[in-house]
Amino acid sequence: MARQPRIQYEGAYYHVMARGDRLEAIVNTEGDRLDFVVTMARACERTGWRIHAWVLMSNHYHWLLETPRANLFDGMRWFQNTYTRRFKVRNHLWGHVFGGRYKAVVLDATDGDGYYFERLLDHIHLNLVRAGLADVIQDRGLIDYKWSSLSRAYAVDSEDRPAWMDVSRGLGVKELSDSVDGRREFVTILENRVKSEHDQAGIADAQNQSLQSTLRRGWYWGSQAFKAKLLASNREVAGERNRDYRLSQQGYERSEDVAETIVSTALGKVHLPDSELPALPGNDFRNVAIALRFQQETTVSQSWIAQRLHMRSPGNVSQQLSRLRKISESSQN
Repeated sequence: MARQPRIQYEGAYYHVMARGDRLEAIVNTEGDRLDFVVTMARACERTGWRIHAWVLMSNHYHWLLETPRANLFDGMRWFQNTYTRRFKVRNHLWGHVFGGRYKAVVLDATDGDGYYFERLLDHIHLNLVRAGLADVIQDRGLIDYKWSSLSRAYAVDSEDRPAWMDVSRGLGVKELSDSVDGRREFVTILENRVKSEHDQAGIADAQNQSLQSTLRRGWYWGSQAFKAKLLASNREVAGERNRDYRLSQQGYERSEDVAETIVSTALGKVHLPDSELPALPGNDFRNVAIALRFQQETTVSQSWIAQRLHMRSPGNVSQQLSRLRKISESSQN
């Protein structure tokens, strides 16, 4: 069977989903769940992603993700590899954590009334009902489950909400304000939808069945005009060879462009010519500070950092960044 195409571009929206290998758990403990959220936040900080909805289950997760830059591939590679490594170390495991490739369905978020965005938003939050993690008929509400954007973002004040979590459009498509009353009404609308259906397996109208089928088997969720636009602007989707390499290479190049901008800006501030970088010691504070910004704001590899900043090796980059973080943590205590 042909692999689903990968599409990335600036300002894209996606339904991202990944399951555990052989449907096994991707979280075992509260510590795993917290680390998943921390790693998700870190990925957003590195890439500039915005998440409009998310939910973490025992053996899979769902995101409604916006990528202001065309960096889905690099960001997802970093996120899944990083979380996998941390999960295996904490649980003394080996082998795969996620089963195969993550799913990324491109969303038509440019339609005038926000139909596709709103349907996907609700679909992700109501996964709690389908999984039996919420039962509004039995007074076990949607926000009682704390590992979703509903309880951690849509139901809390803006000052308690992480910067990478965007609720403005989610509230907007339901014509609600980011206020106590607006956020309460957002949750009430979802719970009333479940109560009206009396369907604990999921909201089973024909449109939702079509959505589930599309997200499971398709590569886009939107109108035919949106599909035509994607096909016209992404020839790889139409069947060109070497598709995955070309698209992922685009992501690498964009991340490197951001990194080069960081270098130019940082060197300008300390009045250091780029030509003098090779003469600096591998642990020079200017190199390490720039490397830290690379790690925080891009998805370039430590090998790329070592080569660009003349820091001898990826191992030295890792060692210097680790040392800098420990110094920073000590100064805060």
